[in-house]
Amino acid sequence: MTTTTLADRHALGPLPHGHYRPSGVVRAEWTKLRTVRSTTWSLLLTVVLTIGIGILTTAVAAARWHQFGAVERFTFDPTARSLTGLLFGQLVIGVLGVLVVSAEYSTGTIRATLAAVPNRPLVLAAKVLVFGLVALVVSEVTSFVAFFVGQAILKGSTPYATLGQPGVLRAVIGSGLYLTVLGLFALGLASIFRHTAGAISAFVVILLILPLILQALPQSVINAVGKFLPANIGVAMIATKPSFDEGAPFPPWVGLGILAAYALGALLIGGWLMVRRDA
Repeated sequence: MTTTTLADRHALGPLPHGHYRPSGVVRAEWTKLRTVRSTTWSLLLTVVLTIGIGILTTAVAAARWHQFGAVERFTFDPTARSLTGLLFGQLVIGVLGVLVVSAEYSTGTIRATLAAVPNRPLVLAAKVLVFGLVALVVSEVTSFVAFFVGQAILKGSTPYATLGQPGVLRAVIGSGLYLTVLGLFALGLASIFRHTAGAISAFVVILLILPLILQALPQSVINAVGKFLPANIGVAMIATKPSFDEGAPFPPWVGLGILAAYALGALLIGGWLMVRRDA
């Protein structure tokens, strides 16, 4: 039997060792992402939350504008009002970013992936590229739709914004970029924790719990630390009017750069651990 097996192998020629192309790895990750049901539901929920909450908040503002006081009217930001749903959609896009990595570890299919492509950094890079492009397209389209629908609701009842006004186009485009980078940060956390519950818990703590804990600390700490939190970076990103709070946030693009550094750091750590640990 051994002789026959060796003869067969000799006739077939040597087996290929690692003959895969980066483009093939990317196509494989795209196939996995688009064929998983959670992807569709997560993206749909992101769109519904971002646009739906934007419609709700702008409709309330349009209906109650006559009740607003002088300060409320002076600080009213129609662009930020229509993009309010972004602050809720960010949680869903983060969960999807986690599932892109953690779902394979929880089901054990990561072993098959790494057996087919032993180059682990390439696998992670392909996941980042595919998810990042999908998140960017969905986030930008959602941001623009939320903006235009919101301004249509406000028009005639309150001041409204157009893309040509100062800071408006930056806020709309920046909102989509913020969602995308935040999703990549969540993907990086998943590559570190590898478990869905652990990665989502860490993401929620950083995004939602830390701002609540910070409120119990002295104002000097809030002013110094608060502007580094992702949630506050998101608030600054959708705004077109300067903040009058004592702890003023970073300028929008600076804040987005800091968030990108968080995402890059998480991905680098996750990639390093991915190489060192067993699947």
